[in-house]
Order: sequence, then structure tokens, then C-alpha cells
Amino acid sequence: MGTWRDLRSYGEVMTVLAGGVLAGAVSIYLAASVLPTAVGQIGGQDLYAWTMTVFLVGQVAAALLTASVLRAVGARTAYTAGFGLFAAGSVVCALAPAMPVMLGGRVLQGLGAGLLTGLGFAMIHATLPPPLWSRGSAVISAMFGLGNVLGPATGGALAQAGAWRWAFGALAAGAVLLGAGARRTLRRVPTPQATAGRVPWWSLVSVVAAASALGAAGLVDSPALAVALGVVAVVALAGFVVVDRRGPARVLPAAVHRRDSALRWVFLTIAVLAAAVAVETFLPLFGQRLAGLSPLVAGFYGAALSLGWAGVQVWSAGARGPAVVVAGPVVLAGGLAALALLTAGDAPVALAVGWLVTLVVAGAGIGLAMPHLTVYAMTLAGDESQRAAASVATVLTMATAVGSAVAGLLVALGQPDLVASARWLFAGFAVIALVGAVTARLLTARAGVSR
Repeated sequence: MGTWRDLRSYGEVMTVLAGGVLAGAVSIYLAASVLPTAVGQIGGQDLYAWTMTVFLVGQVAAALLTASVLRAVGARTAYTAGFGLFAAGSVVCALAPAMPVMLGGRVLQGLGAGLLTGLGFAMIHATLPPPLWSRGSAVISAMFGLGNVLGPATGGALAQAGAWRWAFGALAAGAVLLGAGARRTLRRVPTPQATAGRVPWWSLVSVVAAASALGAAGLVDSPALAVALGVVAVVALAGFVVVDRRGPARVLPAAVHRRDSALRWVFLTIAVLAAAVAVETFLPLFGQRLAGLSPLVAGFYGAALSLGWAGVQVWSAGARGPAVVVAGPVVLAGGLAALALLTAGDAPVALAVGWLVTLVVAGAGIGLAMPHLTVYAMTLAGDESQRAAASVATVLTMATAVGSAVAGLLVALGQPDLVASARWLFAGFAVIALVGAVTARLLTARAGVSR
């Protein structure tokens, strides 16, 4: 197994890969921090909620097309396109005179972020030797947690200063610098050979329909319409599975659709762990309303899960054995279950600190398993290992969309009692995490080997 010292010899490559993922992660939380201020200046309150939905749809679509883009134009051009789209979208957002223009910029940002995230995972396979895949995956995944800290902190400071346009300008400048670095670095790095390949159009239509329906379900006021949109999303996802299994152009590796394959359990476990991150959306609200925390302090509660994820997986990447993969969902489930039991109104400081520690522990469960799941995806896919690596990003983004919709539904079940909403949220995702423990056990049993 490779060491962190070995990975440092690939420092330039990892900067490009990690930087692309970090750009997308930061933009999510930075935009959430500055857009309320932007709305006060350019208007469009009725369109505000769509800023995240259109970003997510663009992100999912681009992540799904990563393998096709990589085959068609190669890594260097693909990264140029990803950073270019992201920078262009950030410039549009920075200069937006009205909310419809802002939405167009967010679509471009989402397309760039999705492509960069997919490339980050796919290029681990192409640029690192197998012994370093686990550590490389840990670095890439850690960018999601880092973005959850840098985004709110930077965005909040700039929004408070009334400089929300500079926030998007900074994203554009960063993307240009990283794009230039990618063109220079990837010129010297062996990358996948560009070959012709079919674009999975029907899969793209199915996934975009599902993401759009899930995003809209969280925005409508009618419970009946929200349920209907949820059904549409489920049907669209089922359609994606059918099309991907039978169609001429696939997104997922062929082994995923075989009954005896362990690969399907890899992606299902990844989906469960990624979906659980959706609880972060409501943590600042719970911190302010249930514990009387200031907005700034409560905002860090929203990053606690990701911090546990990012921190622990740096250690986990060097661990060995299938037990680590199974332990991850179990720890996550235990942490979320404990939060459900500890939730109370008018919480004293000691209890609020206990929430924070428990959130970090729960996030550690994700960090325990995630680097190894990425490696399992690449090693079990055989000749389609690069497709499997790119598929990790698609599954992550889709799981995030599904998790957000489920989180909204669980919180709604407890309304108008916020304590009940929090308990529903944590207990519901604790059960979902236990499903992940089952899929992880099936994975390790089917894989039959310890890496």
C-alpha cells in the first residue's frame, strides 16, 4: 500500500484534481451565503429557491457525461472545458443585473462543477498507481468537507460587507488559475487516450428529469404535488436503470447490472453515505432555534458532519480490511440515532456541545468507508475501471439530490414542532444508514477479498 509521502510526488496532479472538486464544493455553500444579499439588490425573491435547483441539475448532467467527454477529447481539454464553464458561470453571476441572469450563471456553474467532480474521481484511476488510489480518493473526498467550511466563511464575510459580486468574481479568478495549471500539468501526465464513444442521451434525459423533479418537489407548497413530483423522480430513476442496462451507451459499468456482482453494492453504499450529508442543510436552523446559538456558531454546526468525514478519511485511507467499509455506515447510523435521542428544546450549552461532538462522530462514519468504496468501484469493474471511477461522481450528485428531498420530507413530518422535526430527520437517516451497513456487508461478502 502506498504512503502519503508517495502521494506527494504526484502533488501537481492532485492539486488539479482536488482543486476542481473544491471549486464546486465551495460554490455551493458560498452561493447559499451570499444570495440572500444579492436578492436584496437585484430582486427575484420568487426565483431564489431555484438557484440551487438549476445548479444541481447542471451538476448531475455534467457528472453523468464525464466518461463520454473524457473519451472524446482527453483529460487536458476536458479540464479546460470544466474550469471554463465554471469561470464563465461565476462571471455571469457576478455581473447579473437580475435573477433570471443569475439562474443562467448558476446553470453554467453547475455544469462546470459536475464535470470537474467527475474528472477528479476518473483521473485518480488514470494518473495514480493502484496502491495510491485509496489515499487519492481520500484527498478528493476531503474537498467536500473543506468546501463546507470555506464556502460559508468566505461568503458570509463578503455578504456582510455587501460585496457579494466579489464572491463570484473570486470563484471565477480561482477557476481561471486552476484551469491554467491543469493545462500545464496534464501536458506532462499520461491521460486516457481520446476515443470515440456514444453519448448516453437517454440516460441523461432520465437523470435530469429525476433531478429536476426532486428539486421542484422541495419548492412547491402543495403536499400532493410534492408527492407527485417524487413519484416522477422515482420513475425517472427506474428508467435510468433500465436504459443503462439495455441501452447501447452506458453510464455505469456493465457489472453493476449483473446479479452476482459486488459492484452494485458498492454504488448503493456510496449513495447511502452521500445522501446522509443532506442533514447538514437543517443543522444551522436547529442550532439557532433549539440551542439559541448565534448564526455564525450555528453555521459551523452545518459543517460538523463534513469535518468528521474529511478528517477521518485521511486516516482511513491507510487502513486495510473490509471491516472498515462495514463500520462506516454503522458509525454513521449510531451517531444519527444518538442525535435523535439528544435533541431537545432550550438546550443548555453542554448539550449543544454534545450535539457537535456527535455530529463529528457521525461524519467520521462516512470518512471511514468512502475512500475504500471508491477503490472497490475501480478494482471490481475490471476493464471498465475508468467508467466506474467517473460513475462515483454521478452517484454522489444524484444521492445528494435524493437525500435533500428525503430530508425535507422528514422535517415536514414533525412540523410545526421543531424538536419533532429534528428527531424525525436524525432517526430517519439513521435507518437509511443501517441500510448502508447491510449493502456494505453484502459488498464485502461478494468481493471476497481484502485489499
